[in-house]
Amino acid sequence: MSSDGEYLVVRAVKSRQGEDVDVFAFFLYGSDLTRIAEISRITRDDGELKGFQRKEIRTHVNSIVEFLDSGPVLFPNAMILALSPEVEFKNARGSRPEGMTDVADTGTLSIPIRPEGQRAAWIVDGQQRSLALARAKNNKTPVPVVGFVSPDLETQREQFILVNKAKPLPTRLINELLPEVSALLPRDLAARKLPSELCNLLNRDPRSPFQKLVKRASDVGDEAGVVTDTALVEAIKQNLKPPLGALSQYRRGSSGEGLDADGMHRTLVMYWSVVRDTFPEAWGRPPTESRLMHSAGIRVMGALLDPIMLRADSSPTPEAEIRASLARIAPHCCWVDGTWEGLGWQWNEVQSTRQHISRLSDHLIRLDRDLARPAR
Repeated sequence: MSSDGEYLVVRAVKSRQGEDVDVFAFFLYGSDLTRIAEISRITRDDGELKGFQRKEIRTHVNSIVEFLDSGPVLFPNAMILALSPEVEFKNARGSRPEGMTDVADTGTLSIPIRPEGQRAAWIVDGQQRSLALARAKNNKTPVPVVGFVSPDLETQREQFILVNKAKPLPTRLINELLPEVSALLPRDLAARKLPSELCNLLNRDPRSPFQKLVKRASDVGDEAGVVTDTALVEAIKQNLKPPLGALSQYRRGSSGEGLDADGMHRTLVMYWSVVRDTFPEAWGRPPTESRLMHSAGIRVMGALLDPIMLRADSSPTPEAEIRASLARIAPHCCWVDGTWEGLGWQWNEVQSTRQHISRLSDHLIRLDRDLARPAR
């Protein structure tokens, strides 16, 4: 197969959306999808996020292959592709019927056929279906496709998140992708973007105690950390809630005008660095060996950040106040051994359930409040 001058030509309908973005609708054989389109897997290269697609779900792909090979089948689910500006569209000639709603043009779309790694299209939605279509014996099923022209990865990620918003897309995958998208997002996704970005910063910053300790969706093999990004994101979300969230002071207005993300990041680094220093025997170990690194421990210590920072922010030496606060409760904590006094839980019985997180958070917050009171 030559990579020069070879094209897949299909009949298509062309319209425009957004800021003059060309959008095409067309059909092609399922076996042709992987001839023109790449699957952009999510990975990291020297800290830079690449791609956006999750890993292949083999059981899902196999079940689709079995369905496709079961006989004549109806398969109307549209694939969504991001197309390079190199695609060429030629309008068809002919008269337009009177009274026709003029929202699109018909014609032919030419898409370059190239080797893997150089293709002119990327699958935004439908990667599992595309893999199944490529492997099925019945590879002549006409598949509907919607493609939008997009030379930049950010737009592709944006569409991937929005298209998959109502589907069971892994939370961790969305968490890692959100900071890379600058487009206007639905309110629920926009609310998750800032905590996800702060989580990213904590994982990358050499000054952060979490550097390279956070598990991301792009991690492979031995690169995986010990703290789930979901737990850290959820903890930060609580710290951002007004009026008692310690990070809420760094944002003003309902839409976040005057946002001071640097101030939030500094606060998180300062607090969690003291947590690491206070519990060195529990820091950086797998959750099976340390409940501090467990998602429950991260959520609990994240909840404790708010009352401790309330005092620390009014102190002339905030870090010293944090150290004093954590030093007072340290003898009562059971992250790697022992039994939690007043709760009756062995250290490794703490789980990521709402009840356990809530009860242990309340226990430590009450303990912190009682020990912080001046002796009479």
